[in-house]
Amino acid sequence: MPVWCCRCSLSGHLRCCNFYKLKARPPTSQNITTRFVARLALLRWSGAQPAISPRNYSDTETEGEIFNSLVQYFGDNLGRKVKAMPLVEETSLLEDSSVTFPVVIIGNGPSGICLSYMLSGYRPYLSPEVVHPNAVLHSKLEEARHLSIVDQDLEYLSEGLEGRSSNPVAVLFDTLLHPDADCGHDHPSVLHWKLEEHQYIPHLVLGKGPPGGAWHNMEGSMLTISFGNWMELPGLKFKDWASSKRRNLNGDRVTPEEVARYYKHYVKVMGLQKNFRENTYITSVSRLYRDQDDSAGLEREISAQQLQTEKSKFIKRNWEVRGYQRVADGSHVPFCVFAENVALATGTLDSPARLDIEGEDFPFVFHSLPEFGAAVSKGKLRGRADPVLVVGAGLTAADAVLCACSSNIPVIHVFRRRVTDPGLIFKQLPKKLYPEYHKVYHLMCAQCCPADSGLFSDYTSFPEHRVLAFKPDMKCILQSVSGLKRMFRLSAAVVLIGSHPNLSFLKEQGCYLGRDSSQPISCKGNPMEVDAYTYECVKEAHLFALGPLVGDNFVRFLKGGALGATHCLAARQKEQQRLLVGGGGDGPA
Repeated sequence: MPVWCCRCSLSGHLRCCNFYKLKARPPTSQNITTRFVARLALLRWSGAQPAISPRNYSDTETEGEIFNSLVQYFGDNLGRKVKAMPLVEETSLLEDSSVTFPVVIIGNGPSGICLSYMLSGYRPYLSPEVVHPNAVLHSKLEEARHLSIVDQDLEYLSEGLEGRSSNPVAVLFDTLLHPDADCGHDHPSVLHWKLEEHQYIPHLVLGKGPPGGAWHNMEGSMLTISFGNWMELPGLKFKDWASSKRRNLNGDRVTPEEVARYYKHYVKVMGLQKNFRENTYITSVSRLYRDQDDSAGLEREISAQQLQTEKSKFIKRNWEVRGYQRVADGSHVPFCVFAENVALATGTLDSPARLDIEGEDFPFVFHSLPEFGAAVSKGKLRGRADPVLVVGAGLTAADAVLCACSSNIPVIHVFRRRVTDPGLIFKQLPKKLYPEYHKVYHLMCAQCCPADSGLFSDYTSFPEHRVLAFKPDMKCILQSVSGLKRMFRLSAAVVLIGSHPNLSFLKEQGCYLGRDSSQPISCKGNPMEVDAYTYECVKEAHLFALGPLVGDNFVRFLKGGALGATHCLAARQKEQQRLLVGGGGDGPA
């Protein structure tokens, strides 16, 4: 029986694999047994029967490599020794460069958490007690009630559905979890979840902080734009979590702090923590290639120039993910892991968008709400007569206006759009549910600054204006759409005009993956181009993108990316098992 090597995908017994012969390291007595079991786990995932056992295997060099793999497949059932091994204990380091994962997820926010949940074997089925209000969709679901949604035809189920996402699977999954939510209804989900352990796909989730991602860095006192139940992930209702923590929810909206704690608790209660690594920073994600004429099967990085001139000569293989993990003493421990598939779930809040104008780097110019809020809360701006400049017309800019006004700090609010622009976010929010944002919108409309008058005492808006420059003496120059320029003295400025993901670990900063390869990736203007039903990048096979990277900013819609990616990965797993059991081919490419 041929055995598939996860590292080089060669067919044959593991003791014959050139990768193990060339890169093996002698094991320690402490970890040899658990590493053997880990390799068996990977073989089980691929559908193969191991051709070796602890008793008949004696090659110590090869042992050291074989045992060095996916221990977390068996999780806590392996005993005390396993818990002390790399990639098993929650606080362990990523030290072992020989590990190859079927999936590595970069980003541990709600997108990454939801994908980990489904890769861990949780499967959604049509609930027998609930009927979907969309009769056509319910009829389709009834046709394959015995199958999980992951195993069904997502394109067929998504056909004809409409929603507030441009991604059809996101709309499908949202309407299954929150039927008719946009119509104001609070219907129960039509799904129930089952844990099917045989569906587990080994994976690793890498994040800079605790599970929850950027939610841990948001202003804790603000309310989320979405209802609390729209922030929840499958299998754990937000209200149930809140009541178990004795938290009283005032109204339907919640604070980012509550959302962040919910996500962190979710990973623990769902048993996902063994897949997560915190304090990890990615420096490089690159594709390894193999020379077709190389009988040794060695994988290596190929220069772009060599790949372009000799493209047909090389075969794409696994991904190499490099980075470092920050440990308790502040030092950085480098790591390198290999992956057959990489899922990008980084979000887009890493790099604030900039005006790219003169003086933007002066210390009185902020580019994030937390920075600005910290300056206000510390009293650095209290008592100053000069106003604060807020640039932007989104909800984050509105939060900055509210923050300043609540501390009696006068505001100059500059934005490029007209106040009557139908694209303003305020026009899409019901007044009763979002009174604070409509208060800001009322000020934007009612307290515009005429060309021939001074500022209002508390707030003055400048629609259809832009900032030309910041000066060292804490002044700014504004210009209207007609070309009129005005100068004002400031106590501070905060520029809140969106953000971009930090994709510096990808070639070309990931631009080549976007719909417009000449522009940086952004949620609204240039999302990554992916297959509509699998979320696999059109321009890079075995690379998936989720959440804001593909235009889904709201948690209720980014969960669709986890469904699409799991659907694709599960189908490929079954195909690999079929090929291996049938003995056909040389294993997956």
